[in-house]
Amino acid sequence: MPADKPTNIPKVCYEIFVRSFCDSNGDGIGDLNGIISKLDYLADLGIEAIWLTPIHPSPSYHKYDVTDYYAIEPEYGTMDDFRRLLAGAHRRGMAVYLDLIVNHTSTLHPWFREARKSKDNPYREFYWWMTQDQIDHLGISERETSDDSQVVYPWHTNPGDDEKYYGLFYKGMPDLNYHSEALREEIAKIVRFWLNDIGVDGFRLDAARHIYPEWDREQSVTFWDFFSKIVAKANPTAFTVGEVWADTEEVAPYFRHLNATFHFDLSFALQRMLVAGRDEQLIDKLIASFNLFQKYNPLFVNAIMLTNHDQERIGSVVNGNTAKIKLAASILLTLPGQPYLYYGEEIGMLGSKPDPYIREPFLWTADPDDPQLARWIKPQFTTPKTVAPLSAQIHDESSVFNHYKSLLHLRKTEPALAQVLAPNLQPVRLGNDELLAYFRPHADRSLMVIHNLGEHEVEFTIPEDKSLFTEVLFSTDPPHEKQLTTNRLSPHSSIILAPARVSAKPENQ
Repeated sequence: MPADKPTNIPKVCYEIFVRSFCDSNGDGIGDLNGIISKLDYLADLGIEAIWLTPIHPSPSYHKYDVTDYYAIEPEYGTMDDFRRLLAGAHRRGMAVYLDLIVNHTSTLHPWFREARKSKDNPYREFYWWMTQDQIDHLGISERETSDDSQVVYPWHTNPGDDEKYYGLFYKGMPDLNYHSEALREEIAKIVRFWLNDIGVDGFRLDAARHIYPEWDREQSVTFWDFFSKIVAKANPTAFTVGEVWADTEEVAPYFRHLNATFHFDLSFALQRMLVAGRDEQLIDKLIASFNLFQKYNPLFVNAIMLTNHDQERIGSVVNGNTAKIKLAASILLTLPGQPYLYYGEEIGMLGSKPDPYIREPFLWTADPDDPQLARWIKPQFTTPKTVAPLSAQIHDESSVFNHYKSLLHLRKTEPALAQVLAPNLQPVRLGNDELLAYFRPHADRSLMVIHNLGEHEVEFTIPEDKSLFTEVLFSTDPPHEKQLTTNRLSPHSSIILAPARVSAKPENQ
């Protein structure tokens, strides 16, 4: 079983692609000091934890190929900068999670530089090596592509060597081989360094299902048993959230050892539903997944998101339709779980693949010379012509930003929405697949949520057992402000209903 959960699990998390968020020194690259300058913004928005994409030295723009696990990428700042970021976040009640890449390193990492020198090098065992005959004998020279890797031929040549090394994602990212006890000890040192010496609050764990290659797949889950014990010993309250990009059935066993995993099935279902305008029996499927997860860990944390740094941005999925962008947020932030917002979702940023263009700079203002603006890439999707910058949205009550902010405030203040552990969710059947409706039961105050996914106004009938739910807590449909005035819901609108308050009768005089 995983270590005991932190006593205060952050309810709303925010993923920052560091290079693109905010520049502090005019070099065009987002950095740690830029993030520090926006901590008040994040706290005001309602964020309780931030996940930083990799901040270690790396030859790539995305930093997922690490060359030094103990240092900070110089483009992003220094270790002192990171300590200030950590302290500033903690003062504001925010946790900080590091993206930890333990599936692979860069070919430029000292371990691999040594490993590729000869078969006798002690670091050789840190990676996977085979001759072509061995690869052919095992039938593993090719692989089927997956959502998280399009590589078909994962074996790569090392000049002057009759053995090839295994790199699932890219030839510049050789996979680590955890059959090596020496490697396991090195990873344990890294975990202890960041949790104890530096004081981070936890890790987002990259490629968690690929720790061992496909022919050794069953070992990947057991690796996290080893890892979770290291984390628990270093800091029992540290939080772990795994990237297990797979179907729910494959994800579930990882809850034995990780506090949370991302719910990719939910992400893709939401995207399909927003495009098609129809429910896919989402609530029934979610409840089934919860029942499966709790078999492995009764205290599982369901990490939910619309999209992340590897997926087309939700704004582009819905073709920039502002009503659908808001609807996506309304659904995500009224479902149970621990939501992760991808930076810029709160202003409706756009982005389609290839990857750099789903990681474009955050638009703080419309000023093309804004010194905060990252300039490492010329954006193709998120520009002042296509997306209103934050500076404009803050003062617009109808903006995507204020929609997010209102929902986040409501989520944190309503216990029925704020519940993370033991997800409280029941279906509400309205007999129309253009409507997505569900019930969030809670001892303090239960809530009913209804979304119109379709392109037309829809009439509905509230079930008899929910007839008291007529007080409107939140609505994107103007006719419904404080009370449910009509059983109609406009296209792409959402409404959150609470039981009507009963006025006390005056005592007889």
